[in-house]
Amino acid sequence: VWSLVRRFDQPQKYKPFVSRCVAQGNLEIGSLREVDVKSGLPATTSTERLELLDDDEHILSIRIIGGDHRLKNYSSIISLHPEIIDGRPGTLVIESFVVDVPEGNTKDETCYFVEALIKC
Repeated sequence: VWSLVRRFDQPQKYKPFVSRCVAQGNLEIGSLREVDVKSGLPATTSTERLELLDDDEHILSIRIIGGDHRLKNYSSIISLHPEIIDGRPGTLVIESFVVDVPEGNTKDETCYFVEALIKC
């Protein structure tokens, strides 16, 4: 699972709402990616910055720094943990986020939208 999630330059491998990604830099802290989003969502592009990539602890963190969406000051942390699931070895993936609530929306509406994207 980590081999997919750690690919800052290829989020479309595990995020089905991403249609295209162009990464800049050497895929290190501070690298940027331009993400195109599939139609049907209230956005078409997102510019994102790699904040943390820890191969030992299996942690990836990104911050959205631009795009044509309403997610302001959004950042997320994804961490992977070995877990026994139904008696078999598996991986527990935890994604947490912080984001400002846009004007005209409630906290619940904003969380519902972001959580729906994460569940994709």
